[in-house]
Amino acid sequence: MGGSEDAACVASSGSLRAASRGEDDDDGAEEDEEGEEPRRRPISPSGFGNEGEVSLREWLDQPGRAVDLLQCLHIFRQIADAVTAAHAQGVVVGNVRPSCFVMSALDRVSFIESASCSSSSDPSEDGAGSPDGLAERGATGTPESASEMPAVSACLEEAKERGQGDVGAGDRATFPLKKILLMESVWYTSPEEATGGSGTFASDIYRLGVLLFELFCTFDSLEEKLITMSNLRHRVLPPQLLLKWPKEASFCLWLLHPQPDTRPKMSEVLHSEFLNQPRDSLEERDAAIKLKEEIEDQELLLDFLLHLQQRKKEIADRLHDTICFLSADIEEVLHQQSILKKKSYEELDNDGHSAAGTLDKASLYPVMDEHSYSCGSRKRLRPELQNFVPEEDVAEGARSETDQQIQENALSKSSRLMKNFKKLEAAYFSARCRQMKPSGKSVNKFFQVASSGRGSMTRTEVSSVDDKVHTRGNTGGTKIEWINPFLDGLRKYLAFSKLKVRADLKHGDLLNSMNLVCSMGFDRDKEFFATAGVNKKIKVFECDTILNGDRDIHYPVTEMTNTSKISCICWNNYIKSHIASSDFDGVVQVWDATRSQVFAEMREHERRVWSVDFSLADPTKLASGSDDGAVKIWNINQAILFLHLAGSVCTVRTKANVCSVHFQPDSAYSLAIGSADHKIYCYDLRNLRIPSCTLADHMKTVSYVKYLDSSTIVSASTDSSLKLWDLSTSLSRMIETPLQTFTGHINIKNFVGLSISDGYVATGSETNEVFVYSKAFPMPVLSYKFSIIDPISGKEVDDTSQFISCVCWRGQTPMLLAASSSGNIKFLEMV
Repeated sequence: MGGSEDAACVASSGSLRAASRGEDDDDGAEEDEEGEEPRRRPISPSGFGNEGEVSLREWLDQPGRAVDLLQCLHIFRQIADAVTAAHAQGVVVGNVRPSCFVMSALDRVSFIESASCSSSSDPSEDGAGSPDGLAERGATGTPESASEMPAVSACLEEAKERGQGDVGAGDRATFPLKKILLMESVWYTSPEEATGGSGTFASDIYRLGVLLFELFCTFDSLEEKLITMSNLRHRVLPPQLLLKWPKEASFCLWLLHPQPDTRPKMSEVLHSEFLNQPRDSLEERDAAIKLKEEIEDQELLLDFLLHLQQRKKEIADRLHDTICFLSADIEEVLHQQSILKKKSYEELDNDGHSAAGTLDKASLYPVMDEHSYSCGSRKRLRPELQNFVPEEDVAEGARSETDQQIQENALSKSSRLMKNFKKLEAAYFSARCRQMKPSGKSVNKFFQVASSGRGSMTRTEVSSVDDKVHTRGNTGGTKIEWINPFLDGLRKYLAFSKLKVRADLKHGDLLNSMNLVCSMGFDRDKEFFATAGVNKKIKVFECDTILNGDRDIHYPVTEMTNTSKISCICWNNYIKSHIASSDFDGVVQVWDATRSQVFAEMREHERRVWSVDFSLADPTKLASGSDDGAVKIWNINQAILFLHLAGSVCTVRTKANVCSVHFQPDSAYSLAIGSADHKIYCYDLRNLRIPSCTLADHMKTVSYVKYLDSSTIVSASTDSSLKLWDLSTSLSRMIETPLQTFTGHINIKNFVGLSISDGYVATGSETNEVFVYSKAFPMPVLSYKFSIIDPISGKEVDDTSQFISCVCWRGQTPMLLAASSSGNIKFLEMV
């Protein structure tokens, strides 16, 4: 058969679907390629799956299906209308089979293009399941019925062997779909097609006759169905059908006439008394179905509106609660402020300062009305300036200049506050709600717990938005306890406005790639600092010389040379001259900076060592972490006893590379480990079997880990984030929710440094910038970008390959040491 007939077959599929769904032919053709293969789905007692529609084949083969006259005629009429529409366009449908139709819960029938209609296992594979394919095979001398009759016999024999003919009504099972689909193409093949003829309009009429028979005839077993459907080809109908549905049986025989010319035309079928006699009932049924559909649509709309209303009510309730505790917080802050002002007034009066010789109270404490709070226009003064009193002989011009500086400072802070308003808002609610965790969570300090002496515990405070925990302060008023940490964080965030360069370390050719600094650190008294990196040297510089001297080049106080690139250094906080180092060959060493030589060497690691750290609680303990997945603890006193060669005291084995180690500041037994498996492990060195706690929220390698205090850890990762972890509230060995996540810098592949000081966290970025965060807020407080000057042109250039390689605070001061990957080292200060 030629290509034109194949096209006609495709057109038949599109036309039939368009007619069955009330769509245009073009739409049907577009959907033709998107049809899905019907699969066996669970069918509810009503006959329909969870998706609201079911294959007509599955619906027909439901065990115990009750035959409803109007329902069956309604289904048949829809399919007949669709076939009529196809015939009107001159298209032979071919796929008038139950497996090619789906039925909705409201008996709406739709045509689908299905693999079951044209799969390789289907006898009608050629011609996409159309009768054209059957005729094509028939033309080659392979009649359809002859090729499929062995399959029918095989199915019948299998049904007999399984004894399905004796299955009771209570044990009925769904018919095997695969076998039914295999047989279906045989049942719906017209006699002329079975003998090698082409499919015609009359062939579609025959298929409608088979479909009508299946609608009105039900079966209790597969064996019974196979036998009855085989007899149907010879126009032999079961007696129960003839007795119960005589008109329907007679109409079936008319449609199933073996002579194509004797079968009725589609116009005769549609205008027959059989279909039109119950037309009024069918129309009433159709109207009832449409009404039911409209009711269901209305119910869907109602459900949507009710759900939307519920969601908006929940949002409104949360907003109301938020406004309530915001109002309470504003009231409390105003109360505390009035107490502080009153106390300050009394102190000023007691000191005998006159109004003429001091800043007037109105300038120190501006009176704010309700509108100023609501519109956010209030300008805060720095706390240290609130008690400022000029000398009596200060000129009026000096006072006005001071007032101007105060105003400019307040405007600057207000600008920074509004710039990050959204993030500060999130931080406020986080701090506010952190104290309101339900009792199922960990107990924090705001849930007072009293013991009865018999082991019973009673919670004395209730967690809710409206129940605020207060404490009596020195000022005589009550105070919401969460305010102090948040206010302290806000002070730290607004205390400084920029990072200022205090000094540049000039120590050689910055263009040399060997100048990459991997690690820096200050000695015990913060008088000296050391640098180390890929140049295999540890250089020690004097801080005051760099900060106060104006020199063309800075020379180190001492310089110590290693045999391999150095990855990390750490000063001993007790022995001023001792510096520990780790290198790329896996060697850990302790140097005496006074003598510029090694006095202890440890060689147990098998691969590169990334990190070393001295314990503050026990300065004889040293930890090292390596690419071999091991963390080793060393005792440097043993190195003196064993002629500079020390063995490890204990070893912690991990499953991944170790990038960072850090001792808890108050304990020589608590150690944090940053790992390449994206986790932080906290170990008690007295129990190395399992970690005491595991922190898991990073998406990539944990490059640094530092204890902020005894119960708080800061970690850095190549996922471009820092995370703050609170160990005190954990009741399990796994913590997956950090207290804070800091973002703003870029860190994807390099070690960029991490340092902590007085609640500030400094880190580098692969944008060649230094970022400073406050532990209270997730956004950067300050940043500074290292400029790159072309040595030939003297102009600033942009080199995306450069990054900040390490940072280090100078103790608890606002001064920070930072180095870039080019070896450029700067002293920065927060001002």
